[in-house]
Amino acid sequence: MWTGKGPRELRRVVDFDEPFMRPPLVQVSLSMLDIDQSTNHRVDISAEMVTEDGFVIVFRTWGDTKIARVRADWTAFGAVRHEDDWDV
Repeated sequence: MWTGKGPRELRRVVDFDEPFMRPPLVQVSLSMLDIDQSTNHRVDISAEMVTEDGFVIVFRTWGDTKIARVRADWTAFGAVRHEDDWDV
């Protein structure tokens, strides 16, 4: 993404350590962004394809924005199974 041309989207699959009972709410944020100061800063980050087992982090930029590096953090909120849960 440094040239300002070519692929302008990056996707990474995240697998949860343990599955949720139903798809959780996922919050994604940027924790580091190394971007060229001579162009406009256009970035978008989101969670897609959220299931009980994981999701996909999607990072996008457009135009002439030049990205050297990016780091994302995420948090998932939802119900998980507990050893005391009963299936009746």
